[in-house]
Amino acid sequence: MHFLWIIIIGFVAGLIARALAPGANNPAGFILTTVLGIAGAFVATFLGQTIGWYRVDQGAGLIGATVGALIVLFVWHRLVANRVIPDPGDRGTGPGQRRPF
Repeated sequence: MHFLWIIIIGFVAGLIARALAPGANNPAGFILTTVLGIAGAFVATFLGQTIGWYRVDQGAGLIGATVGALIVLFVWHRLVANRVIPDPGDRGTGPGQRRPF
């Protein structure tokens, strides 16, 4: 049952983060939104435990997971903007193809 709550909180946190940080290169779909929220929860838990906000046996809640998901989205946007990873919304160019200017 614990894993079900992780998936539900991750999905809700991913939805909120995508709504707060809209962009053309957001990861879309149920699975990626859920992964975004779960990764945000891990980031928030790690940062919170490092700073001292959470004990070792505590994890981030919905607000922390949403803030963590916003951090993950910011890194995602920076990687796409610097062309480290391809833009998933850009269907016209693939690996090895040039972009028109």
